[in-house]
Amino acid sequence: MTAESDQPSSLGRKYWRLWSSAGLSNLADGVLQVSLPLIAIGYTQSPTLIAGLAIAASLPWLIFALQAGAISDRYDRRLVMLGANFGRAALVALVAVAVALGVANIWLLYVVAFLLGIAETLYDTSAQSILPQVVDRTLLPRANGRLYTIELAANQFIGPPLGGFLVAAGAALSLATSSVAWLVAAVVLLLLTGSYKTGHDRSTTIRADIGEGLRFLAHHRVLRAMAALTGLANLGTSAMFAVFVLYAVGPDSAMGLSEPGFGVLLTAEAVGAFVGTLAAEPLDRLLGRQLTLIVMLVAGGLMLAAPAFTTNAGVIAAFFVVGGVTIVMGNVVMVSLRQRVTPDRLLGRVNSAYRLVAWGTMPVGALLGGLVADAFGLPTLFVAAAIVSMTPLLFMPVLSNRAMDDAERENE
Repeated sequence: MTAESDQPSSLGRKYWRLWSSAGLSNLADGVLQVSLPLIAIGYTQSPTLIAGLAIAASLPWLIFALQAGAISDRYDRRLVMLGANFGRAALVALVAVAVALGVANIWLLYVVAFLLGIAETLYDTSAQSILPQVVDRTLLPRANGRLYTIELAANQFIGPPLGGFLVAAGAALSLATSSVAWLVAAVVLLLLTGSYKTGHDRSTTIRADIGEGLRFLAHHRVLRAMAALTGLANLGTSAMFAVFVLYAVGPDSAMGLSEPGFGVLLTAEAVGAFVGTLAAEPLDRLLGRQLTLIVMLVAGGLMLAAPAFTTNAGVIAAFFVVGGVTIVMGNVVMVSLRQRVTPDRLLGRVNSAYRLVAWGTMPVGALLGGLVADAFGLPTLFVAAAIVSMTPLLFMPVLSNRAMDDAERENE
C-alpha cells in the first residue's frame, strides 16, 4: 500500500507518527551508545575489551541481517518494529536493575549489546522498508531527509550528552532512561494504523527468500558499489570510534574530558548531521549525486584522522561537524535511490543484504581498532581508519550521475 498517494505534496499523518516513534527510538539508542562504553570503562581499561563491546553490538549485522530482511518481507513491518522496541525496553530495564544491584560486569554488557544488536537489525531493516508504504515514492528524498533530522538529532545531538550526564548521576539511571524511551516509541508506533504487509507468499523458505534478495543486489551494479562504499567507510569509522573513549575520557587520557564532556563532543557530529538533513535536498540538486558522495568520503576521512593531529576538543568538534553534514547528505542520496530502484516486495531483503555488506564490516572494524590501538597506539589507528574510509573514492566511475539516473529509469 502507499498511503497518502493522493496527496503527493504532503508527507501525511502516518509519516509523522513514524517520524515521532523513530525519534524516541533513536533517543534511546543515543543515550545507550554513550552509557555502555562509559559503564564499561568502570570494569576494564583494555582497548581490546572496550572494542569488544562495539563488536558485540554490531556483530548481528554480520550474522543476522539476512534473516531480518526475510522477516521484514514476510510479516507486517510495523509489528516487527513493535516487537523490537518492546524487547529492547524490557532487556535494558533488566540490565539497569543488575547495575543498580552491583552484579553487572563487562561480560554481561557484551551479552546485552549483542541482543540489542539483534533487535536493531529487525527494527532498522523494517523501518527503512516501511517508508515507501507510508509516503509516495516521489517524496522519498524529502521523507528520508526529515527522518534523518529527527533520528540523528535524537541519536547524536540529544542522546549522547544526556547519556553522559545520566551516567555521571548514576549508571542505572541512564539505562532506565533508554528503556522508557523505547517503550514510549513503541506506544507511538501503535498509532500507525493499517497493514504493512507486502503480500509475500510465505510458502517459500527463508533460505529461498534470502537468496532472491542477494541475487538482486549482486546483479545491480550501482547498489553493489554503494554497499561496498558504505562498508569500507563504516569499517574505518567503527575502528576509530570503538576505542575513541579511551583517547578522550579521563585525567590520564590524551584529551582529558569528563563523561559529560565526551557526550557533548559527540554531539558535534550530530550538529552537522542536523544541518545536513536540511541541506541534503537543495545541495543534491546543486552538486549532483556523484559529487555529494565524493565530498562525503573526503570529509568523513578527515573527521576520523583529526584526533591524530590535535587533542584540542574544539578543533576535533569542528571536523565532526563537517563530517556530520556530509555523511547525512550522502546517506540521503544512497537510501533514497535504493528505495526507488527496489521492488517493494524485495525491499526488506535487499536492505538487509545491502547492510550485510555495508554494516557487517562494523564488528570487523571494531576488532581491528582495538588490535591496532594496542599494537601501534591510538593516533596511528586514527590515520589508518581515515585511509580505509576514503578508499571508496576509487568506486566513483561506477557511481556516475548517469548510472544512477539510468538505474531509476529501469525501475519505472
